[in-house]
Amino acid sequence: MKNPAIVIALTAGLMASGLAFFSSAGAEDRRYDDPPARVATAVFAGGCFWCVEADFDKVDGVIETVSGYTGGAVEDPTYKQVTQGTTGHYEAVKVTYDPSEVSYDELAAYFIRHIDPTDATGQFCDKGTSYRSAIFVSGTGERQSAELALTAAETTLGQDVATQILPAATFWPAEDYHQDYHIRSAVKYDFYRSACGRDVRIEELWGKAKGS
Repeated sequence: MKNPAIVIALTAGLMASGLAFFSSAGAEDRRYDDPPARVATAVFAGGCFWCVEADFDKVDGVIETVSGYTGGAVEDPTYKQVTQGTTGHYEAVKVTYDPSEVSYDELAAYFIRHIDPTDATGQFCDKGTSYRSAIFVSGTGERQSAELALTAAETTLGQDVATQILPAATFWPAEDYHQDYHIRSAVKYDFYRSACGRDVRIEELWGKAKGS
């Protein structure tokens, strides 16, 4: 084919057809892709964050847990600073979860039944400001859920609870060696949890069936 005009016209037509094909194929692929998962986060402080993290990792619908610090005035605090009790931070865990599998109400109720909400001085063998229990809430809905969980705890236990409900604040992830400690250092973690008396006290408060 020696006519340049015809060659150019045919080439342009083929390119346009190819682009249209790939464009429509891409649209088809996108149409059948799974939609991005809807996730939410919640922050709980219940004493040793190793233990809180381990407890939430057992919950269906929980996607990720991260140990860290929140509620204080110092930016990017260290574990040493926080445990000295001078920064105002709580040891806490950020829980990322799928609301279609587990609700915030359920997480708040689960949290309360895995701590000692009557202790204002800390949790179990760990005492001090950084080990106090609290639910850090974002918005009215989370606050109402937290209030219901605490009210239910007071009714069940027949005594006042000391767990606080506080506004969500900047969450600072803890040092890497604290993350997944119950998995990375399982023997040391199990010894610590047992020696601290956490499970014994939870069973004493809530009963074996209710606290399990």
